[in-house]
Amino acid sequence: MEHRHRSLEGVEVSPKPRPRAEAESRGREPRQLAETAFWTDRPTLVTGGSGLVGSWLVRRLVEHGASVVCLVRDWVPQSELVRTGTLEKVNVVRGDVRSQRVLERAMGEYEVDTVIHLAAQTIVGIANRNPVSTFESNIQGTWALLEACRRSPLVKQVVIASSDKAYGDQENLPYREDAPLQGRNPYDVSKSASDLIAQTYASAYGLPVAITRCGNFYGGGDLNWNRIVPGTIRSIIRNQRPVIRSDGTYIRDYFYVEDGAAAYMLLAEKLASNPSVQGQAYNFSNEIQIPVKDLADKILQHMDSKLELDIRNEATNEIRHQYLAADKARAELDWKPLFTLDQGLDRTIRWYRAFFAA
Repeated sequence: MEHRHRSLEGVEVSPKPRPRAEAESRGREPRQLAETAFWTDRPTLVTGGSGLVGSWLVRRLVEHGASVVCLVRDWVPQSELVRTGTLEKVNVVRGDVRSQRVLERAMGEYEVDTVIHLAAQTIVGIANRNPVSTFESNIQGTWALLEACRRSPLVKQVVIASSDKAYGDQENLPYREDAPLQGRNPYDVSKSASDLIAQTYASAYGLPVAITRCGNFYGGGDLNWNRIVPGTIRSIIRNQRPVIRSDGTYIRDYFYVEDGAAAYMLLAEKLASNPSVQGQAYNFSNEIQIPVKDLADKILQHMDSKLELDIRNEATNEIRHQYLAADKARAELDWKPLFTLDQGLDRTIRWYRAFFAA
């Protein structure tokens, strides 16, 4: 199909050049790489492509030769998607994920085969202050996307990004995929609901959906400075005390962004080759639990900083202890993480040093 400038119900669409034949080498370990043959020229829609994970995912898809369509709502000039020039290599549909009409027509116009749904409001503090907009983006956005997929006969694989937050507060840890989804706080509820809606479309309509549940993403390109990793790194670079919003004892599961991008692509490949994956949810995690204060201290060590932490104990509506078991993904998908926590932090710190030096 010829790529050309067009409009979807008043939504601008930008053209995409031919995909590169070969992927750039960025020093990634050779294991668990996506199957290039699977992705070559594959029409793939990514929602939330300008976000943290989306930017790295789109870059990786382009490297593997996919014909990528990105749904983008806001123009974020400092996002990794824009800064690296990746946006110029894909088709861009400007619109809101809540618009089923825009989604459906984009899938039809670009003959989309594979959908990876990342678009969401992901900040807990914003969800606490603005629950309705969070519910609209995360819940309505998910059902609009899934209904558009159901009505698009060429769509063969749909990967929905849920979260470890969908599990809510559980007595038994680590979280496993058969645990109930029982979010109570606004952000957690939005992820529980969208996860269950995805399962509904798989079971009730036979839609080829699979779900990812990952821990807290970190990595270069995260411009939400109230998050622990980018906020701590920026403070150290500016020689300011890093701020901890909680009391520092909250335990989380941190997952490097390039591992996340690789996991989404692997799950789409498995969904295409193995019907038993349909309707399943998979945890992806390094299976390491670490308190927020310990993570900040680790970043200080990696950056050779003697600054002291500013622990404010202001966090509300957050679960104290969360971490995932990833044995299902390891066994059924033959998945392993590409990076350790220390390797991911090193790569992240290098990214931010370059970002602030530019």
